[in-house]
Amino acid sequence: MTVGGVASALRAEARATNERRLLVCAGNPLATREAAADALDGADIDPADVTYLGESVETPWEQIPPTRAGALLGTTHAALVLDCHEETRPNAIGRAVGAVNGGGLLVLCVPPLEEWLQRRDAFDESLAVPPFDVADVAGNFRTRLVDLIRTHPGVAVVTVEADGARTVERDGLTDPAPRVPPNPPAVPAGPTFPTGVYERCVTEDQVAALEALEALRDAGAAVVVEADRGRGKSSAAGLAAGALALDGRDVLVTAPQYRSAAEVFARAREVLTDADALATRPDDGSRESNPTLLEPDDCGRVRFEKPAAAAELPEDPDTVLVDEAAALPVRLLARFLDAPAVAFATTVHGYEGAGRGFTVRFREHLTESEFDVTDVSMTNPIRYAAGDPVEVWAFRALLLDAGPAVDPLVADADPAAATYRAVETADLLADEHLLREAFGLLVAAHYRTEPDDLARLLDAPNVAVRALVHDGHAVSVALLAREGSLPADLRTHMYEGGRVRGNMIPDVLTSQLRDEDAGQTEGLRVLRIATHHAVRSRGLGSRLLAAVREEFAADVDWLGAGYGATPELLRFWRANGYSTVHLSTTRNESSGEYSAVMLAPTSDAGRDLAARHGRWFVDRVGAMLSDPLDDVAPDVVRAALRSADATPDRDLSAWEWRLLVGMVGGAGIFDTSPRPLRRLTVRYLSAEDAASSDHEGSSLDPRQERLLIRKALQGHSWERVADELDFHSVGQCKRALGEAVRPLLSRFGDANVETELERFE
Repeated sequence: MTVGGVASALRAEARATNERRLLVCAGNPLATREAAADALDGADIDPADVTYLGESVETPWEQIPPTRAGALLGTTHAALVLDCHEETRPNAIGRAVGAVNGGGLLVLCVPPLEEWLQRRDAFDESLAVPPFDVADVAGNFRTRLVDLIRTHPGVAVVTVEADGARTVERDGLTDPAPRVPPNPPAVPAGPTFPTGVYERCVTEDQVAALEALEALRDAGAAVVVEADRGRGKSSAAGLAAGALALDGRDVLVTAPQYRSAAEVFARAREVLTDADALATRPDDGSRESNPTLLEPDDCGRVRFEKPAAAAELPEDPDTVLVDEAAALPVRLLARFLDAPAVAFATTVHGYEGAGRGFTVRFREHLTESEFDVTDVSMTNPIRYAAGDPVEVWAFRALLLDAGPAVDPLVADADPAAATYRAVETADLLADEHLLREAFGLLVAAHYRTEPDDLARLLDAPNVAVRALVHDGHAVSVALLAREGSLPADLRTHMYEGGRVRGNMIPDVLTSQLRDEDAGQTEGLRVLRIATHHAVRSRGLGSRLLAAVREEFAADVDWLGAGYGATPELLRFWRANGYSTVHLSTTRNESSGEYSAVMLAPTSDAGRDLAARHGRWFVDRVGAMLSDPLDDVAPDVVRAALRSADATPDRDLSAWEWRLLVGMVGGAGIFDTSPRPLRRLTVRYLSAEDAASSDHEGSSLDPRQERLLIRKALQGHSWERVADELDFHSVGQCKRALGEAVRPLLSRFGDANVETELERFE
C-alpha cells in the first residue's frame, strides 16, 4: 500500500466514525515532508486546509513556527503536519492534537524511529541546564512516545528511505463498528436566553451548560463548567456572554491570554450578529474593529481584561466569565468572588497546562462564599467522537489525565509513618501507577503544569524527584533542581546581562542584585512541592522538606524556593527554615502575585550568601515599597519581612528619634519627614522577636502593622489608608499612627528617647 493509500484509508475510517487518525512518517526531513504531502493528497485533503507546525518554509501549507504553537489554540483544521525533526516539544504535540477536527488527520514527520530515540534536539537543549550539556539529557520521554506510536490503536507508521522507498510498518486501522449519528440537541422548555442561541449548541452537554449559565442574569449566582479540552465549554460561555449582553449586562471576560478566550468572543459575536445588535454606527458608517470588545447598540457589552487587571473588577461589571480557570492560581480566582455574578469555565485535562488546584482548592472558597453555585460537567466532544484514539494516545503519551491516588488509599497518611523515597527515573518508567500519581500530584497542586514538565521530570539532568509514600502511594512530592556551581565565564556572562538556562536563583542574585559570586555556590531549588489534597495540613510537606534537607545538606550550599508570594506560603517556607532575600518588582501576569525568593543555607558559603542578601533585602525594601511595590498587600510585606533573616545595619540619628517622638505627641508631622518611620518600621517587622510569631512577641496588632506599611512604607494617601483600614476619619488615622509609633520607641529607642517621650506624657 502506498502512503497515499494508507492516508486515504485512515481518513475514510476517521470520517465514518467522526474520529481522528495519526500518521507517522519516519525518515529524513525532506523525505518525510514529501511523504506527508503525498499522504494528504491521497486522502483528498486540500493543501489550503492543512497547517504545518515546523521550521521548513518549503511546504505547500500554511506554516506556524513551533515557538508559536499556542496560536493553534481555539483553531480547527482538517489536517495538521507536525515536524519533529528540529525538536520534539511535548506542548506542541498536545496543541497539535487539539487542533484537528473529527474526520481529520494528524501527521508527524520524525527521524527514523531507532535514530529518533538516540537523537538530542533543540528541546533537549532547553533541558540541559548549565553546567550540564545536552549529552546529559536522558531521552526517556521520547522512548515512551515511540513505544506508544508503535503500539497504540489508530496510529499508522510509514518508514521513508532516502531513495524514496516507503514501507508501511502499521496501517493504523481499527475497523470500528458503525456509529449512528446523534440527534441534534433539543432546546429546553421555556428558556430565558433566546431560542436561536440554543440552536447554536452542538451537543446536549452544551445545552445543559448554557441553561445553567442563564443564572448569571441574577446577582449572587456562580456557575462552574468543567470539561476536557474540545468539549465546547468556551463556545457555551460565549453564547451565554452574547445573550447576557443582549439583555443589557456588562460582561467581563478573562483568561490567561486573549487567544484562550477568542472562542468566547467568536460565539458572542455570532449571537449579537443574529440579533442585528452589531449594526454599523449611523454617524460614520462603520464600527471600529476591536476583538477584545463587543459593544452592541442599545445593549450591554462583552469585554476582555487580563486576569490580574480583571480581578480588580474594572468599571463594575454585572457578570464575570473566567475561561481556562484551571490555569490561574486559586488566590487570584478568589478575587473574582467579589463580582455580582461569576462563571468559571475550566479545562480538566488541558493541552497547555491545567492544574486541578481549581477543583481541589478553589472549591473551598466557593463553598464558603455566599454564591448560589451551579456545577456543570461536559464530557461529549464537539469536534470528534468520544473515545477518539488520537485523544486517548495523547492523554497517555502526555499524561494529561494523570491524577493522585484516590482519597481512601491515603486517608491514614501521617508524617511519622510515611516513607521518604528517592524516586529515580527508572522507578517512574517501570511503574506507570507511580508515575501517574507523582505527576498527578503536581498537576493537582499547581496552576500551571504542562506536558513539557513531564519531559523535564523524566529527562532533565539537573532535576530530581523526592516523595513521601504511604502504603505504596505518593502523598507528597517535591521536584528539585540543582542550580549554581557555574564556571567563572558563565558567572561573568550572567553578571553582564547574558541569560543562562535554568539557574533561576543565581540569575536573580547575579543579574538583578549585582552579586557576581552568587552563581559560584551550588544549591537545590524546590521547583514544586505538592501534597495530596486529602491529607493537607498534617505536616507532610514540612516532613518532606526536612528529609530533603537532611539528604542534601552535605552536598549543596543552600536550598531555595521562588514562588508567587502570599502570607500563607511565606509563613510555610519560613517555618521550614527558609528566609526572604528578594521580592520581585513586577507582578506575574498569570498569578497576579509578586514573587518571593527564599534561601535555607546548608554550608558556610551558603550562610554567607543568605546573610548578605538578607541584609541587602531589608536595607533596600523600604525604598522598593514606596515605588515598584507600593501596591503589594500589607500582609505579604509583614510575612516577607518576618521571614528575612537580617535587620537593617543603620541606626537613626538623635534628630530622627526626636522626629519620631514628635509623631507620638502630635508636635511632629509624619509628612514632614517620612524616612525615620520608614526605617523604624522595617527594623520592627524584621526584628527577631517580631519574627517569632505573627502575634506573640509583637508590640503591635495586625491592623497597626498594616497602617505602618501602607503609610510609612508604601506612602499611600491619608484618605486611602483611612478608607482601607476602616478609620472613621483622616484625623483618627493620624492619631492611630502616633499610637502605633509609641511602643516602638520604647522598644528600640535609648534613654534619650525615653527622656524625650516624658516631655509629652
